[in-house]
Amino acid sequence: MTAISEYAPLVTGKYITYQLDSFRYLPFSNQSIIISFQVKYQVDSMITDNIGRPAFRILRYIRKNPTDAWQHDNTFMAINTGTSFEFVENNFRFIKLKQPFRDTYTWKGNSYINTNSGFSEVRYLDDWDYEYDSVNAPLKLGTISLDSTVKVNQRDDIIGFPNDPSVFSEINFGVEYYAKGIGLVYRRFFHSEYQPPTTSGGSGYYTNDSKGVTLTLIDHN
Repeated sequence: MTAISEYAPLVTGKYITYQLDSFRYLPFSNQSIIISFQVKYQVDSMITDNIGRPAFRILRYIRKNPTDAWQHDNTFMAINTGTSFEFVENNFRFIKLKQPFRDTYTWKGNSYINTNSGFSEVRYLDDWDYEYDSVNAPLKLGTISLDSTVKVNQRDDIIGFPNDPSVFSEINFGVEYYAKGIGLVYRRFFHSEYQPPTTSGGSGYYTNDSKGVTLTLIDHN
């Protein structure tokens, strides 16, 4: 059986550098912007999580241009449970990978996240079914060729009619690729919620939590 560590190696000093493209809408409008950076995720040290399990601290560094110095801007946590790979980001715990690595195998990747309470700001993450596709398939990202990857389909859902500005619509999309011996090599996430104009006039707009992120591998050790 394929081990979790093959697709999510956690070794102190290991890093992956990505092109980060961040997509957002301007406040209370339907106009969007894309801001691009480079980010580096580096395995820092072994720690324990809040229930005493072995885990690793992941430091993220960011820079605008390749010639700029790296600046630390965030800290995450990763846990290999033996049968799954969990990643904690901004206090949200995701089950990113889970055994067995087999096409069409599914699991509830966001099951640790509070999506149902009245205080939840991420209700759109509720009940996502993560599913393996193309296990052990090759992948080419730009000039980088990867021999063995696994695709994780997370969500591809449209509510309403996004092309009609007179009605409500919502889009949720998530997909990730992991490469053997490297880890996450590509991620695309997108969430949008469009509120149409009211009967009293005005224009439609996208809510503040409407956003998108694309991570693409550019370097690793």
